[in-house]
Amino acid sequence: MKPAANPWSMSSATLALTGIIIAGIGLYFIAPRPPLLPEDVRYMNLSAAELEAIGPRLAMWLMQVFRVLGGYALATGVLLIALAFTAFRARHPVALAGALVGGASSIGLMSVVNFTIGSDFRWPLFACALVWAVSLIAYGLESSRNDNR
Repeated sequence: MKPAANPWSMSSATLALTGIIIAGIGLYFIAPRPPLLPEDVRYMNLSAAELEAIGPRLAMWLMQVFRVLGGYALATGVLLIALAFTAFRARHPVALAGALVGGASSIGLMSVVNFTIGSDFRWPLFACALVWAVSLIAYGLESSRNDNR
């Protein structure tokens, strides 16, 4: 077995961790996430009567929406893991763009939206977004260190 041409770095390890987190979020949305969380009802400001009237129909529809969303999150996570193992680790310039756009449009946007709606999950999601940001910062620091050699 040949040793890896490019050893693991902080940037590739944290990008892989970001992918694992996003894939986990995707699995949560696919399976155990209930269609309506207490925070959803609070945000929509529904009365008990309104919720009773539309709840079952809304729940059936939201289950499908969250399955699709979960599938996309799972796919994004898996692709970030693959990127971390390959092009990002090998320091291909396009890999940085992929990690930037992929992370910003997934965990970055999810974190911003959860702050906007006052979600109970805003801080854990922010922590997940920080892991992604650390991978990009580490990539930049590693690049400047390599340029100085």
